Amino acid sequence: MQVTEESVNGLERTIKIQVPSQDIDTAVQKKLQSLQKEVRLNGFRPGKVPMQVVKKRFGGQVRQEVLGDVINESYHNALTQEKYRPAGMPSIEPVKTDEEENTEDFAYTATFEVYPEIELASLSGATVVKTDCSVEDSDLNEMIETLREQKKVWNEVDRPAADGDQVVMDFVGSIDGEEFPGGAAKEAPLVLGSGSMIPGFEDQLIGASKGDQKSISVNFPDDYRATELAGKEAQFEITVQAVKLSELPEVNDEFAQEFGIEEGGVEALRADIKKNMERELKQAVENRDKQSVMDVLLEKNDFPVPKSLIKEEIGRLRKQLTEQMQAPEGAAPELGDDLFESDAERRVKLGLLVAEIIRKHELKPDPDKVRSTIESMAASYEDPQQVVDYYYSNQEYMQNIEGLVLEQQVTDWAMEQAAVESTTVSFKEVMNPDKNKQAG
Repeated sequence: MQVTEESVNGLERTIKIQVPSQDIDTAVQKKLQSLQKEVRLNGFRPGKVPMQVVKKRFGGQVRQEVLGDVINESYHNALTQEKYRPAGMPSIEPVKTDEEENTEDFAYTATFEVYPEIELASLSGATVVKTDCSVEDSDLNEMIETLREQKKVWNEVDRPAADGDQVVMDFVGSIDGEEFPGGAAKEAPLVLGSGSMIPGFEDQLIGASKGDQKSISVNFPDDYRATELAGKEAQFEITVQAVKLSELPEVNDEFAQEFGIEEGGVEALRADIKKNMERELKQAVENRDKQSVMDVLLEKNDFPVPKSLIKEEIGRLRKQLTEQMQAPEGAAPELGDDLFESDAERRVKLGLLVAEIIRKHELKPDPDKVRSTIESMAASYEDPQQVVDYYYSNQEYMQNIEGLVLEQQVTDWAMEQAAVESTTVSFKEVMNPDKNKQAG
C-alpha cells in the first residue's frame, strides 16, 4: 500500500492510496472459492459448480464487495501509518487509471478533515467569576408559599369577579360573524389577571357575576401563533357559570403530610425543603461557575473547528429541538442550519478544549466525586441506595457521570490557574436566570 498526501487546505486533507491489484485479485479469488462451496445453481450439485461459472455469475458483485473491504481497511491503515486524526467521515473517489502509466494498482483519493492541533493558552491574567449563594429564610418562606399555591382550592362566591378570582365560563368566539376553530369552550376556568388569554379579554370580565351574559371584542396580536387569526378583531359571547375565590391551606402538620412528612410536622417539612433547595442550588452554582470558565477558555483559545463536527452537532441540536416541540411526524417546521450553527460551533469547540485539557493534564474522574455526584442525584428518590446501585451497574450511565465529573475537574483546574472574582447572587437569580434577565 502506498499513501501520498495530495493537498492540504486548512484542516482538510486529501490523500491518494494505492493498493496492488494482486492483493485485490487474491482476495477476489479467495472469496469466489469460498462462494463456490456454498452456491446452488440449477443443473449442478451443491459445491460442484465450475469456477468459470461462479466467476461469470458472481465475479462482478464479489469484486465490488472486495473493493469496499479494501477501501475500508486500507483507509484506516493509511490513517494509522501517516498518524492522521480524522474528524468525521471521508469522501472517497476512485482514481481513473491513465493507460500511459501502465499501472495495475487500484487507487483512490480520500478527502477528510483532521482534528486541530490545540496549543492551550495560559490563563494567567484571566478572570473567572465564582458565584456565592445560599438559601435564605426568605427563599424558604417563598418556596413554602409556592407549595401553598399548588395546593390551593377554589370556592364559589356570590359576588362580582375581581382581579385574582377564577371565572368559570362558556364562550363562543367569532370573526366577522363566523366561528373559528378553537374559539369555543364549555365551563372553562380562567384566573383573571393571569394573562392566559389574549390582551383585553380578562379585563372585560372584571365585575361579572354568575349568570351574566357578556359580549366582548378583542384584537388578536399581530404575532399571534395562529397566523390565520393574527391581527384580526374577534367577538366572544360569554356566559359566566361561576365566580370562585382561592383559599390557601394553612401551613400545619396536615399540610406537611401532603408532602410525605409523617413525623416532625412543619419544622421537618421546612428542613426537608431547605435540603432539597440547597442540593439544587449547589448544582446551579456549579453550572454558573463552569459557564464562566468555559467563556474564558473560548476567549483565550482560538483555533479552527472541523466543519464535519459542526454539521454533526447541528443534526443533534435539530433532533433535540424537534423532539421538544413534540410535533407529529412530518409536521415539524423546517429548521435551517443557521438556527443552530453558532451554538453547535461553540459546543464542538468547548468539547475539543475540555478534551485537550483532560489529555494534557492527565485528568481522571475522581472516584469520590463520582460517588458524591450519584448520591446527590439519587437523594430525591424514595430509595436512594437502589438508584446508586443502578448507576454503578450501568456502564453507559457511569460514563455520563464520569464525563460530568471530569468537566467539573476542568473547571476546578481553570480556577486554580486564573484569578477568581467572587460575586454574591440571590437564590432567585441563580435558579431563574432567564426570568431575571426579562425583568431587567
